[in-house]
Amino acid sequence: MSRRFEELDRQPTAIGEISLRRRLEPTTLVDVFEIKIGEDGLMSSLITDGEEAVATVGLAATANDPLDVVVGGLGLGFTADAALRDPRVRSVRIVEALAPVIDWHRRHLVPLGADVADDPRCEIVHADFFALAAGGLDRSPGGDGAGDRRVDAVLLDIDHSPRHVLDPASAPFYRPGGTSALAAAIRSGGVFSLWSNDPPDDDYLAVLRGAFDRADAEVVTFANPLTGIDTSSTIYVATVA
Repeated sequence: MSRRFEELDRQPTAIGEISLRRRLEPTTLVDVFEIKIGEDGLMSSLITDGEEAVATVGLAATANDPLDVVVGGLGLGFTADAALRDPRVRSVRIVEALAPVIDWHRRHLVPLGADVADDPRCEIVHADFFALAAGGLDRSPGGDGAGDRRVDAVLLDIDHSPRHVLDPASAPFYRPGGTSALAAAIRSGGVFSLWSNDPPDDDYLAVLRGAFDRADAEVVTFANPLTGIDTSSTIYVATVA
């Protein structure tokens, strides 16, 4: 049996000290990995259904094959891992702003570190997803932007919701201009999928429908082993004809 609590790493970042912790969850008796900024929880391996649904629900909405995918936010790797399990996926480019998170995957300190970081189809880019999206995702750091950089799917799980962002600088991404720039970076038949912790937002759906050919909000419900009560998230899915 593992320790009840262990801090695996702690590093400074521009948004505060970030730490990776492992603890034995007394309710389920399984190891839970958690990422925290200060004492605020950022993500946990206890409930990962929402992170996985961003990929599974999103990729189910595109018939493109093969698939080139961009994942916004690495976290504990559950969105990227779910994408990599789709047999159509040819490449996954993960854009992560926090260097320690990338380091934890490459050092295999998190459960999916080897599965994600060592997959030959996977590239992890240390960059601000929202800054890249504002430029149409047309170049990675050090690249020349040459050729068709459009992708088949963009899967995003960074902010709590379009209304509750971690950094005010990302807010323009959810407005018409930012959404149109994103849509232009997605190939015909492709998809944008977004996780939200809030109920469906009609105003944000209107923004998506102004930039994409179709947009819907799907509520996904899953069991919460701590409360015994189902938990819900919203997955926005927008497609290019």
